[in-house]
Amino acid sequence: MEQKKQVLSAIQPTGDIHYGNYFGAVQNWVKLQEQYDCIYGVVDYHAMTMPYNPKKLREYTWELIFNLIALGVKPESLFIQSLVPEHAELCWIFNCFTSYGQLTRMTQFKDKSAQAQETSEDNFISAGLLDYPVLQAADILIYRADYVPVGKDQEQHLELTRSIAQRFNNQVGKEYFVLPEPLFTEVPKVRSTADPTRKMSKSAGAKHYINVFEEEKRLRKQIRSAVTDAGDTPTGQMSPGVQNLFELLRAGGNQEAHGNLMQAYEQGGLKYVELKDAVADTLVALSNGFREKKAELKANKKEVKNQVKASSAAIRAQAQQTVKEVKELCGLSNVKF
Repeated sequence: MEQKKQVLSAIQPTGDIHYGNYFGAVQNWVKLQEQYDCIYGVVDYHAMTMPYNPKKLREYTWELIFNLIALGVKPESLFIQSLVPEHAELCWIFNCFTSYGQLTRMTQFKDKSAQAQETSEDNFISAGLLDYPVLQAADILIYRADYVPVGKDQEQHLELTRSIAQRFNNQVGKEYFVLPEPLFTEVPKVRSTADPTRKMSKSAGAKHYINVFEEEKRLRKQIRSAVTDAGDTPTGQMSPGVQNLFELLRAGGNQEAHGNLMQAYEQGGLKYVELKDAVADTLVALSNGFREKKAELKANKKEVKNQVKASSAAIRAQAQQTVKEVKELCGLSNVKF
């Protein structure tokens, strides 16, 4: 039997998961589990690169673990980054195979450093913010991942990962690291229902995102108040708000309603109230199932935590082996205590 290819992906613990996160990443993670050997990380080291609340970090990390399992991610595929310290050790080694110029050219560093200045009281930008793409490379390469699910905004980071791996291989004289390939999948572009010109995001405020565990009453209210027409939409074109509602309907798997309502739109007979009701019904059905599953998990909180600690330990064994071999190739001392 042919061995499954390895997929690695990770997410930062930043509180609630909204439907933009779910349709954009987590739903895809669940599907990939059927075809690949998947490792998914909750990367709490990465959460430290921007201004954050240390008292909340552990709480957010475990809440995200419960959320991911409730959404269909297998607990045996999950690890918490800080429970695998080899990530940080490999990051330091990779720092020595990465040029300063490569890091300063990273587009997201420029964007996030501007954001960090706005959110910190003393205009503080951490060295970790500059260096986190190297830690990201360690996250991927430590498990010898074949594929990494990426969006267009992450292509540059994966190219850096491949560059680090190639430089390492060249310097040690061995094709040790596989150069990971991007795994492009269809990613729905979910927008804010309050302002469909911007993406769904928690940072924009409560009205700009829909929690995947939202109660039915509030969820229906958000969809009912969704912006549809925009005055500047050219004649004959679908407005961003209507397009977003159709995207939510399609991403939610309600293909029948999507097809019927799209036909009504094309014939000039679409009623926005019917579109909104269909979207609300679709998301409510999903959210009800997610909340029910999460309640089951929370009722066995200790058991779930122990399961994820065990999976982190099992996944760490693979990371330890990689770091052991990397240190040998680099000429570093490798004594077991």
